[in-house]
This record gives sequence, C-alpha cells and structure tokens, in this order.
Amino acid sequence: MQLLGFGSWAAWILGYPEVALVDADQSVKFAREIGDVGSLMLGLACAAAAHSLLRNHATTNTLSDELIALADEKSALYWKALGMTAKACMLAVSGKSSDAVHMLNSGFAAFRSTATTLYVPFFSMYLAVAYAELNELDNAWRCINETIAAIDGTKERWCEAEVNRIAGEIALKSPELDTAKAEEYFEHALAVARQQQAKSWELRAAMSMARLWRDQGKRDEARNLLAPATAGSLKGSTRSI
Repeated sequence: MQLLGFGSWAAWILGYPEVALVDADQSVKFAREIGDVGSLMLGLACAAAAHSLLRNHATTNTLSDELIALADEKSALYWKALGMTAKACMLAVSGKSSDAVHMLNSGFAAFRSTATTLYVPFFSMYLAVAYAELNELDNAWRCINETIAAIDGTKERWCEAEVNRIAGEIALKSPELDTAKAEEYFEHALAVARQQQAKSWELRAAMSMARLWRDQGKRDEARNLLAPATAGSLKGSTRSI
C-alpha cells in the first residue's frame, strides 16, 4: 500500500499519469480494506498529493478533508498538517490564492511543531505560487529563495525542476519583466527535469519557455522545444502558475 502511494507520485513525475491515478486510488482502497488508521492516513495523504499533481481538484479536496478530519479525531498533528498542505496546494492552483496562503502558513506552523522538514520544498513552492497570484511578489520571491535553499540543504530534489520553473514565471510577473532571468530559470528547470527523466516537470518547463519564446517572436524555436516534450500528450501536466 505504501509503495502504491509513493509510486503514484513517481509515476506522474516520470510521465505516466494513468498509472499514477490507478496507484493513488488503489493505495486508499487497500488501506480501507486493511482497516488500520495509520495506513489509511498514509494512503489518503499520498492519494491527495497525487490527485493534486493530476489537477483533480475535487478529488484532492475530498481526500484532504477526510484526512484532516481523521487526523483531528486521532490527534495526529503530522497527518493533519499533510492534509492541510495538500488541500492548500489545490487552492493555490484553482484561483483561491488567499485561502491557500492562509492554509499553507497554518500547515507550515503545524509541520514545524513536529520538527519535520520532509516535503517542505514542495509545499513552499505552492506558497510562492499563491503569493505570486496575489501579486505579492516580495513574498513570492522570499518563498522561492527559501525553497531553493531548503533543497540545497536537505537534497530533496524531486521537485527542483518545478521550483525553478515557478521562479521563472515569477520573474515574468515582476514589474521590470526580467525575461533574461526567467529564461535562465526555465533552462535550469529543463536541464534538471531531463537529467531526472521527469517528463511531467519537463513538459511544464517546456510550456513556460515556449510561451516566453512565442511572445518574443521565436515561434519556430517554441514549436521545436514543445514537439518532443509533448510526445504522448501527458495528461495532468499543465502549468501551475
């Protein structure tokens, strides 16, 4: 069951969204059959995160709410924090940025009280997304810089490509419109994704770069970049900011 849950994340990142969906749902199904509360909380947390990556907002919300309620009932602060942050990530990419900021900050406070650093880069980058959507760019940059520092410190690099892509998008939202800085972040995101064979992160980075090049009149370069990245039409790999 645990392997299915974490495997669903790996499947999505590697470019297999259909496998990710099946594994995420199976992890919850098996946990319910086992009847163990700890297993169920783990399954719900993994599935909520997977559905968040897949942009299945309604399912993410349902799973997160169940996890939060169950964790409250069992006084399991760590699992409640995971439920809150998974729900907040969904809010950040579904037009509810103010709610996302509030819930992510609350979730981080709960995380800190458990002394864990696991998944902090992943959740922190969504806080940057929410701040950017609210046009609070100083806070967005603060979160991105803290996220990059956390990745360098903990070596938790599985979302490094997406962190750099988001940094590039924030650069494009800045008043000075720093396209050179954005392109540098997108290039790094592409390089990391390719090195990790992370096809879904690569597609998101390629889409961001292609939009930038299109706006600069580099339409042929944009098409050539997207052609290999979109091979197989990876569902659930659309941009998050």
